[in-house]
Parts: sequence; structure tokens; C-alpha cells
Amino acid sequence: MTWEEARARAAPIRLAVFVEEQGVPAELEMDQMDAKCIHALAFQDTAFEDSRAVGTGRLLPDGHIGRMAVLKGFRGKGAGGALLSKLMEAAKSRGDREVVLSAQVRAVPFYQAYGFELFGEVYAEAGIPHRDMRRDL
Repeated sequence: MTWEEARARAAPIRLAVFVEEQGVPAELEMDQMDAKCIHALAFQDTAFEDSRAVGTGRLLPDGHIGRMAVLKGFRGKGAGGALLSKLMEAAKSRGDREVVLSAQVRAVPFYQAYGFELFGEVYAEAGIPHRDMRRDL
């Protein structure tokens, strides 16, 4: 969905996970790229119109997947995998040949389970160690 469609549900998730939980400065979290991205939301149940959004992620025009966030109480239940799969589908549908992402080091095994491979060295983004990863589509 577009940012206009996703904003009301995605922004609170990103603020809860990145700003409140991980200490990322609020001014770094929302950016001008949101309006140019494809956004995905994961819902608590399949009747999503009446359901609480519990996760979000975005696909940038250049094939980067980012801002993957799932609320703490819903991690490990498939929401992140569903989001990642939908964003990869969207990239493939528009003709992207690969997707890349900047993974928090502690999340590397999650992305490896979906076929992503590491490249480059560890670096800090918003004070959190990250690794670049990519996957062919």
C-alpha cells in the first residue's frame, strides 16, 4: 500500500519498536522516502479491517527493504516472515532482480532463513550494529 494508506497504522508500530524500544531518535524514523515506498502491514488476524496492525515494513524504489518492525508481543509468530515475503513479492512483480536490506546484527539469522546473504562489514546505524544483506529474486 501507499504511505497515505499505511501511515495511521504503520507509524505507531515504527515509533514503538524503533524509538521507544530501541532508542532511535524520532527525527530519524520517519523520512521523505516513506511517500515513495510500497508499504506492508501485518494484522493480528485475517479480518484486517477490524484487526490491530502488529507489524510493518517498506520497499524502496531501489529494491531496499527497510523499516521492518513487529510489536514485541507478536514476534516469533510469523508476522515478520509474512511481511518480508510480501515485500519480496512486490519487488519481483515490479521487475526487481534482487532485494537488499540493512539488518540489525541480532536479526541476521531471521533474514538468512529467507535466503538473504551477508555482504560488507558491520557498521552502526542510529547507534545499532547492522550488516548489509541481499537476496536474488
